[in-house]
Amino acid sequence: MKFNWGTGIVIAFVAFIGFILYFVITMSIDKEYSHDLVTEGYYQKELEFQDRINATENSKDFEDELKVIKYDEGLFVFFPENLDYKKIKGKVFLYRPSNKQLDFEVPISISKNYLLVPENRLVDGRWNIAVEWEYENKKYLTEEALNF
Repeated sequence: MKFNWGTGIVIAFVAFIGFILYFVITMSIDKEYSHDLVTEGYYQKELEFQDRINATENSKDFEDELKVIKYDEGLFVFFPENLDYKKIKGKVFLYRPSNKQLDFEVPISISKNYLLVPENRLVDGRWNIAVEWEYENKKYLTEEALNF
């Protein structure tokens, strides 16, 4: 058999197609590469996500929005002025992207228009804060990224 350019091109195509088929079959069979649904309760999580969107929209109802400000004493979360603070329930979740062990949650229990998160719990760097709160059976959500 004589080996020429045509035969070489056909062999190259067949080898390339075989290579691609090998990876397609490996990815479809191997359980390690199965990423059909990232979370088990995907549709339930989707409904919860819509609730988060609604709560974020509800947060825009107030004239003066929730404010998060860093002072020397710690992190202050100021709630809108015209609310009865005893009726506010919820939690403040601080998430540290670089270190999961530093994440923590603070329940909202206030007698003034602010909640104080003490300085000793906050390490310098990037923090994501999510304030999930409820007032008169209406849910609110405010999320921010902070750098200290």
